[in-house]
Amino acid sequence: MGRTARPVAGSRRRGKGAPVRTSGAPAGEAAADRDSERDPLLARRHRIDAIDRQLVGLLNERATHAIALGGLKKERGLPIYQPSREEEVLQNVQEFNRGPLEGPALRRLFERIIDESRRIERIATTRASEAAVEERPGSGSDPAKD
Repeated sequence: MGRTARPVAGSRRRGKGAPVRTSGAPAGEAAADRDSERDPLLARRHRIDAIDRQLVGLLNERATHAIALGGLKKERGLPIYQPSREEEVLQNVQEFNRGPLEGPALRRLFERIIDESRRIERIATTRASEAAVEERPGSGSDPAKD
């Protein structure tokens, strides 16, 4: 009697041929490119993945600038939270918007980005202040070093 092939995890059979992968990453980048060329759904997903990677890079670049901005605000005695500047940023992105995202949706996204930027500004400036206190003679936690 012949042996029956066991199905591959994450696959389904198409007729009597080899299993067709239904989830998980393709075996290689060339296979992914071929799959994308044949399947518009996969092509769109791959393009969205590439855009997401770009967004992560841009968000991290923005965060780096927000941290630096927090330090400048502290040096100048300015508060981290500046509602008028945040409203200006929100107005700018809405004016730049050409769709298909609607204005209110874009506003919500940027409100969240601004919230996170403000949060990391606070964390960075607090850490910088704590580090400055620790560096001053007589203020460290180790009396032997003071």
